[in-house]
Amino acid sequence: MVEVKEILENLVQYNTIKDKENKQILDYLENTLQMLGFQTEKRGKILIMKNQKEAALGFLGHTDTVEYTNGWDYEKFSVTKQGNQLYGLGICDMKAGIAAILSAISQVDFSKCSKGMKLYFTYDEEIGFAGIQEVIAYEKNFPQIMLLGEPTNNEKIVGSKGLMEYKISFCGIKTHSSTPNKGKNAIMQAVRLINELTEFYETEVKQQENSHFEIPYTTMNLGVIQGGSAINSVPDYCEFLVDFRTIGKAEEEKIRQKIQNLQKKYQANVQEINYLSAFFSPTEEDQKTCNFITEASFLPSGSQNIILGAGPVTAHEVNEHITEESLEMLVKQYKEIIEKECQ
Repeated sequence: MVEVKEILENLVQYNTIKDKENKQILDYLENTLQMLGFQTEKRGKILIMKNQKEAALGFLGHTDTVEYTNGWDYEKFSVTKQGNQLYGLGICDMKAGIAAILSAISQVDFSKCSKGMKLYFTYDEEIGFAGIQEVIAYEKNFPQIMLLGEPTNNEKIVGSKGLMEYKISFCGIKTHSSTPNKGKNAIMQAVRLINELTEFYETEVKQQENSHFEIPYTTMNLGVIQGGSAINSVPDYCEFLVDFRTIGKAEEEKIRQKIQNLQKKYQANVQEINYLSAFFSPTEEDQKTCNFITEASFLPSGSQNIILGAGPVTAHEVNEHITEESLEMLVKQYKEIIEKECQ
């Protein structure tokens, strides 16, 4: 058995902001897994573990952390214990989840299990999701059930909204505002498209609901708009950024088709920045969902995804922390899931 607090202390000591010490943390994980008798494969900045048997269960965890901001009262790259709370950068998001899975598998006798499991350790989750995309490109046979160690305060989350992000721009013809007939106003083109897109959203998208989500409908947000250079000039360029947090594929297809139609109608340039489909993987227990995006959103549609991690959820906060009780409970939860699915 490997003590979970010892693993956590070792993980937190690595500065994995923007994957700075990615090699060092992967070396540690690989050595620990090999010590436990598992086969590992290091592929650049990702690490994959599997045992000999067909995998019924997978675990996915990212090793990188966000940057810290001013105001910390504790050391960032070591674990500080205050009462029942454990402080450290990345301790919640999500080095506690990685420590818990290593401790859990060390307590399972896989020789008595008919099936095995796989572990995937990624990088760049906090910025660009490059790590999970490398895993997706490599892995052709994901286990049907995938467990992710993102912080949830020990609650199982089995669904997440989708994400559609667009950059839409317009080219006009610049001229003096006193002779607008000689020009083409890019901002007005954008306004017309935005008005039509908003009306479409309100009447044909927002009305559809999925009660599994806290906000039960697809949301739309116009986050950035910019264009023009002077009050007395007809602007020759305008662009805006808009995102949708979607509840299902039907709504996603509607939005995509509408934007394609608007692109032609208004002669707009459209760049799809991100497209991640919503997912919902019902279990026998309470079915909670989240609005934020995790690596689960990249997994194949056939996977049953369970997001389960430590708490309280203090990810990206000053003095990021978890409780000892949550960490110990997480090890037990992981062990129970492994024994159930791999029996």
